[in-house]
Parts: sequence; C-alpha cells; structure tokens
Amino acid sequence: MASYAWILGIRPGYEDEYLKRHDEIWPEMTQALKDSGIKNYNIFKHGLDLFGYFETDDLEATQKFLAKNDVNIRWADYMAPIMKVDIDPSTEFPFLLPRVFHHT
Repeated sequence: MASYAWILGIRPGYEDEYLKRHDEIWPEMTQALKDSGIKNYNIFKHGLDLFGYFETDDLEATQKFLAKNDVNIRWADYMAPIMKVDIDPSTEFPFLLPRVFHHT
C-alpha cells in the first residue's frame, strides 16, 4: 500500500474549533474515507499547520471518489471557513507532498 501526505492550515483563531469538529467528525464522513480506499489516516498539528498522512492502494480512484462524494463535499464546505486549503485543480484534492526519504 502506498503512502501520501499533505500540508494544510488552520485559520488563526479557529484552532479549538478545528479540533472540536474532528472530535465530532460525522460517522458518514469516516465511512466515506473508508469507502474511498483510505487507510491509516492521521492528521498532525503544529501551530496552525496540519500534516496529513494516509495510505491507499489506488490514489487516482481515491481522489475521484472523494471529489464526487456528497458527504466529502459537504465536509469540505463545512471546514472551508476555518481552514486554508490549497487544492490541485487537476485532481480536486490537496496538493500531495513528494517523498524525499523512506526508512523501514
């Protein structure tokens, strides 16, 4: 299974709200992530920066699924006012970070 990462941001003053929304994440959103093929999804916070890490067997299928999924679209709209998100227009998904090192 391949691994991927992204960096997004929290708008200043919304740190607590960001955490609250993830503490109360909709069950249908976690199901959408599962249905998209995402596994081992983690988000780490450093100040206002967020580092996301996930694994999937088929990145293109995952991206296409989430771009068209009603629940994911609603979640993105819900989170948009409190986040800084840089979306890759070719994938409708956050820009992914290039891997520069791996150690097992």
